[in-house]
Amino acid sequence: MKTLLSLGHGYSAQALAHRLLPQGWTVIGTTRSAAKAAELEAGGIEPLLWPGDLGPALARASHILASAAPGREGDPFLATHGAELARADARWVGYLSTTGVYGDHAGGWVDEDTPLTPSTERGQARVQAERQWQALGLPLHIFRLAGIYGPGRGPFEKVRDGTARRIVKPGQVFSRIHVADIAQVLEASMQHPEPGAIYNVCDDDPAPPEDVLGYAAELLGLPPPPEVPYDEAEMTPMARSFYAESKRVRNDRIKARLGIALLHPDYRSGLRSLLAGGD
Repeated sequence: MKTLLSLGHGYSAQALAHRLLPQGWTVIGTTRSAAKAAELEAGGIEPLLWPGDLGPALARASHILASAAPGREGDPFLATHGAELARADARWVGYLSTTGVYGDHAGGWVDEDTPLTPSTERGQARVQAERQWQALGLPLHIFRLAGIYGPGRGPFEKVRDGTARRIVKPGQVFSRIHVADIAQVLEASMQHPEPGAIYNVCDDDPAPPEDVLGYAAELLGLPPPPEVPYDEAEMTPMARSFYAESKRVRNDRIKARLGIALLHPDYRSGLRSLLAGGD
């Protein structure tokens, strides 16, 4: 019986579950919310309220996916259940990290062998969490995700209602990934385990953020959102922190080792798909 224990069952893990459930998998997803637990159950997922007893779920799990964001103490599940997880008998373990671990490269290219030099607290916490998971000696696979978008997480609503702004910082580029491609990469890795492997999960076309909003407006038949210089833009501290780092992320490894053909190799393909799907 193939059973996935999803620790911190969020947006990316839900996309993976949509691929696995029709194949007869059992998916157990943790959540802190009773309301969310009811939603998961309605969608065919066994909910597990957390904090709670992971023991029975770990005993059943053939595969484990950890996607909870780390705090100052590192990974929240390892902080409370590290000893139990170290004894897990799963044949595949995945950890969802971020390309933020590479830090700023002034728009230059990085790959999985690039030294980790994060400049933000969030990136530093991810490096710490990666190392905590690596120290357990499990059949671990690390997935460093670029900026995630997909159904419900596209730019169209803000473009439509006129609140979108194209924040322009010369030389700034981001890599992105559609959530459907995250799910297919994870499934491919589960089918072809390579313990110790690290994969960048991103599309083929790093691009300035203002280009994405401009294309979204074009698809909607609307004028492009107004440009605002980065130094004059009103942003939350978290939003501004994303602009502290600029890099282009290579994805050759997911193609060479996992045979991935991206469903959405660039943001144009992804946005067209979202609009066609009613986003």
